[in-house]
Amino acid sequence: MTGWEKFNTFAIWMLKVAYLNILWIIFTLVGFGVFGLFPSTGAMYMIVQKWLRKEPVEKMFPTFWNTYKKEFISLNKYGIFFIVIGYMLVFDFLFVLRNVDKLQWLYSVIGFITISYIVTLLYFFPIYTQFEMKFFQYIKQSFLIGASALLETILIFTSCMLLMIIVRFIPGIIPLFTGSVLAVAITWCSNRALHKINSRKKIIEY
Repeated sequence: MTGWEKFNTFAIWMLKVAYLNILWIIFTLVGFGVFGLFPSTGAMYMIVQKWLRKEPVEKMFPTFWNTYKKEFISLNKYGIFFIVIGYMLVFDFLFVLRNVDKLQWLYSVIGFITISYIVTLLYFFPIYTQFEMKFFQYIKQSFLIGASALLETILIFTSCMLLMIIVRFIPGIIPLFTGSVLAVAITWCSNRALHKINSRKKIIEY
């Protein structure tokens, strides 16, 4: 592959990533933000998963829209779950902050739960787009995989921080390369984590 062909392939890839990010934002707004966020994010991760598996995505908009419609109710259930838990964590933190003299020991407890919550949320969409499970099995497996794949989890957190730094200096990329780029990074890391876990199982079984 020549230098021009590599550049052309990269440019096409970036256009697809930008288009996917725009779809993610639009369909999040279509669901009035709160109710559109999780279905839109799920559709985005579904397409990213296909890309990384090198499966054909002939028309991105119909694929996105069909996934959005199909998973709208299901993913909003998880959205409500994560929002409620997140609200409770914020409320508990503020409560402890106001009663720091008596409840200072709870900081470490809330900190551990918060980290577990974030890890579970980061791994949730890659797991949801690959497996068929019951409601709380998705939550459980997302946490267990994130906790057992320390390197990949660190890579995901590093990717999030790098993206935040880049956005701070180049805010113009927000509508084009934020959610979709992060989805690619998280999905790649989670797939890597799953591959390592499956390899360990095969070795143990052997």
